[in-house]
Amino acid sequence: MGDKAVITCALNGVLTDPKQHHVPVTPEQMAREAKAAFDAGASVMHIHLRQQAPGKGHLPSWDVGVSRDIQQAIREACPGVIINHTTGTSGPNYQGALDCVRETRPEMAACNAGSLNYLKVKADNTWAWPPMMFDNAVEKVQAYLDVMKEAGTVPEFECFDVGIVRCVGMYRQTGMYTGPLEYNFVMGVASGMPADPDLLPILLKLKLPDANWQVTAIGRAEIWPLHQRCAELGGHLRSGLEDTFYLAQGNKVTSNGQLIEALAACARRAGRDVATPAEARQIFGILQ
Repeated sequence: MGDKAVITCALNGVLTDPKQHHVPVTPEQMAREAKAAFDAGASVMHIHLRQQAPGKGHLPSWDVGVSRDIQQAIREACPGVIINHTTGTSGPNYQGALDCVRETRPEMAACNAGSLNYLKVKADNTWAWPPMMFDNAVEKVQAYLDVMKEAGTVPEFECFDVGIVRCVGMYRQTGMYTGPLEYNFVMGVASGMPADPDLLPILLKLKLPDANWQVTAIGRAEIWPLHQRCAELGGHLRSGLEDTFYLAQGNKVTSNGQLIEALAACARRAGRDVATPAEARQIFGILQ
């Protein structure tokens, strides 16, 4: 399995507005986009939940019923698919995220492994949004790990900066987490790690040697050399309308399927086969 590349599709994200972009919101839309990505080679679907009322699809939701409906629709459209559930929240109230994992028991879920000043500056030198803290204190990480253990869910440790990569090793060292390790190097956030392929060898030195890893590359056409280098170094691959709307040639996509086709091509150029859902489950230690 060492040469197999698992492809994750991040279907919609939390910030993308369906009035401006082709991001899915309803269970039917999520299933349709998941099927396009699945047919192109994605074995894992990373999902965010949106409010379902008319005109509210740009707003996040932690409704367990919405989560169940979306997961069921995706599973019916994509036999054997792995669901990777979002848990990302800012502020002290993250009970909704815990409830979604506990009640729906997805195979995988994001576990944001450290805090980050989430910043971006526009061309006119003003803030793109009010400066915010994406807070993931140790006690919050522990709460997520506890509920994921209860649910039989494999955590995917989201690492937005180099120091956060090192924190994951401390979670293992102190016994906070003892299961299979999956790092997600999130690269391209303006105040986090840059989407620079030259950074990958350093990150690989810092991760624990027994761990799987992948890259989330956020940006436009400039992110594709990073995807290719990730494939060449043996990492797993992720893209989707949460992360980008652009192919390497600069053309804008209208579907997740187009991005997954391009990721699968990266894997094949690196001499690797794309993992099936059953193979992905074996790689990540997920029970059938």
